[in-house]
Amino acid sequence: MIKHIVMFKLSDKYTREERKSIANELKASLDELPQKINEIIGYEVGVNISISANAYDLVLISSFESMETLEAYRVHEAHQAVVAKIKEHKKETIAVDYEI
Repeated sequence: MIKHIVMFKLSDKYTREERKSIANELKASLDELPQKINEIIGYEVGVNISISANAYDLVLISSFESMETLEAYRVHEAHQAVVAKIKEHKKETIAVDYEI
């Protein structure tokens, strides 16, 4: 099984409240993906509640059977549509994929 974890930090041009609102909108879009992409076997999206300046705004923790199914998710048109939305607002992304 592959775990895929991604964290997003939204642009500094937004206020804290704007970042929270945008993060919630992006979460709603991400939350729709398991119904659209069969390769997903586990999926959790969270919006940051910490006030730390080092904190990222949004996290995605997902599970896939293999690297091949993770790649199918990455290129899926529904995923790519959400990626495009995220790119409009993000400052940084950090990710890790590991096998369990």
